[in-house]
Amino acid sequence: MANQAEKVVFTNGRGQSVTLTNEFPYALESMGGKGDVAADIQTIKSPYVDGSFYVDTILESRDIPLDFAILAENRDDLLNKRQEIASIFNPKAGPGLLEYSNGSVKREIEVIVDGVPSFPTGDGVGRWFQRVVVNLLAPDPYWKTNEMAEPPYKPLFKFPFSSVKRYKTGLQLDERTILNDGDEATPLYIELKGPATRPQIINRTTSKYIKVNQDLGIGETMVIDTNHRTAKVVFIDSENNVRNVVNWLDLGSSLTSFKLEVGENRIAYVAESDITNNTFNLKWQKRYNAV
Repeated sequence: MANQAEKVVFTNGRGQSVTLTNEFPYALESMGGKGDVAADIQTIKSPYVDGSFYVDTILESRDIPLDFAILAENRDDLLNKRQEIASIFNPKAGPGLLEYSNGSVKREIEVIVDGVPSFPTGDGVGRWFQRVVVNLLAPDPYWKTNEMAEPPYKPLFKFPFSSVKRYKTGLQLDERTILNDGDEATPLYIELKGPATRPQIINRTTSKYIKVNQDLGIGETMVIDTNHRTAKVVFIDSENNVRNVVNWLDLGSSLTSFKLEVGENRIAYVAESDITNNTFNLKWQKRYNAV
C-alpha cells in the first residue's frame, strides 16, 4: 500500500479526473517514475584524439506506472467504477496532468496514457475488488511547480478611511530578483503592459533580452512564452483582439533561450519611455528531477 500521505490526481485532456489515495474508492498501491529517468550523454569525436568530448546531457521521457485498486460497495458499483477508470485513462483523450503530493511536496507533470488500463484477473480481482494497472508517459520529464513573481506594486503603507474606498501608496517595481531553486533552468511566461515605447525584458544575470520593436498603448499587452515547446509572441489590443507578432521582436532577442537559470536571476523591464504606470507579470514552473 502507498504511503499514507501520498495523493495522486490525474486529469485527462477532456477534464475528467480521478483521485488516488490509500482509501475508498481508489486505493493507490504504488507509483513509479518519482525518479528513474535515463540520461542520454551526448559526445562528439575528433580525428586523432583519444576518447570523445562531452557536449550535453539530455533526459529521456519519464515512465510513470500506476498500480491501484478499485474498492466497491457491490458488484454493480465495481462494474461502474471499472468503466469510469477506463474512460478517464483513455489514451484517445489526449495529454493530461498528473498531480502528486506526499504531505511535504506537491508537484505536477504533463503525461499521456500509454495504452488502455489493465484489469488483472486471478489475485487481482475479488468480490468487490479490482486491481488496476495504468502506464503513463511524460514526454517532458520534469516534475514542476507553478510560480508567479511578486505583484508589480510593493505595498508600503495604507491609509485606512471610513469610506468604501481605501487609498494606498507603494513603490513601482521594474526590476525583480527571482530565485530558481529547482534542478534546471526554466522558461518564462511574460506579460508586458502598456503604455511603453519599444519595451524590453532583460535577464541581467545572463545578459539575454527580449526586445519588442513596437510601441504598446494604454490597455495593450504583449504576451511572450519562451518555452521551446509552446513558444509564442502575441499582441492583445485594448479590445482583447489577439494576433501573432513574433516579427516584432528585435533580431538580437533570445526567445527560447531566455530562461531563469538555477540560482538568482535579476529580471528587468525597461523601455524608451517612462514606464511608471505600466507593469510586467512573470509566470514560470520550477523544474525538478524527482519527487
